[in-house]
Amino acid sequence: MSESTMTRRDFLRTTAAAAVVGTAAIPLLTGQKKGKQAKVILIRHQNVVDTDWRVDASIISQMLDEAMVNLFGVKNAEEAWKKVVKPADIVGIKTNVWRYLRTPVELEAHMKRRIMERGVKESDISIDDRGVLSNSVFARATTLINVRPMRAHNWSGVGGCLKNYIMFTPSPPDYHPDSCVDLGAIWKFPAVEGKTRLNILLMLTPQFHCMGPHHFDKEYTWLYKGMLVSTDPVSVDAVGLKIIEAQRSIYFKEPTPMRPPVRHIVAAEEKHGVGVANLRNIELVKLGWKEGALI
Repeated sequence: MSESTMTRRDFLRTTAAAAVVGTAAIPLLTGQKKGKQAKVILIRHQNVVDTDWRVDASIISQMLDEAMVNLFGVKNAEEAWKKVVKPADIVGIKTNVWRYLRTPVELEAHMKRRIMERGVKESDISIDDRGVLSNSVFARATTLINVRPMRAHNWSGVGGCLKNYIMFTPSPPDYHPDSCVDLGAIWKFPAVEGKTRLNILLMLTPQFHCMGPHHFDKEYTWLYKGMLVSTDPVSVDAVGLKIIEAQRSIYFKEPTPMRPPVRHIVAAEEKHGVGVANLRNIELVKLGWKEGALI
């Protein structure tokens, strides 16, 4: 794990030197936009993670800050974090600790530092996954930040930001039927609804295929070296799924649908009124490393 420091200027200079100039905001699909709109930032850096999956702490921190600056349309990271937390907030960071592909501790530490810089007391910040229902900070939380890696999933097709909140129900198996189609309902729970200020779908080393419950094989991952950031969990999952599907087509040499089929992303918008799943209504801003973006 690198402890090197990198200024915002260094970060931008490094990405430019690697021929990774960001693009303007573009709609994912052409055609008339209808209904709710969402904005998603895709940021990548070719040095954020190495072939041994060691994460560069400085680069991943800069990536998140840059993504937030562009998401909120502000001048710097300090202003961006002001859009997410206030000094009086009680903050729960819903992470993911699956042993094969967890949220990097380097990113968790950076988020905690930024939140404390906003004046939030350390005792009012908690980072948790499977224990959120028994966590006293989450019970009092006024603000949630949702962060996890993207991966293929045996029950839901893919596990992303929507599914990351399944731990807010005392009985997760209740949401497994029909490819976990009703995950969006969890986002209406009192412990969650209206509290999530930021969704970060990590695409550093995504898993694009699995064969059974909790299955992991590094063969079905690749070094994408990116993250998707939005205020909307549905839109980051929709974009992440499109990238996963593109990688599956490359690997299997033909379009290969997810198994089981992914139903919960569209259902979140159309059935539960959560977020934006329609790619025509998602504005995608791409920053950083361009090679192999797949979208």
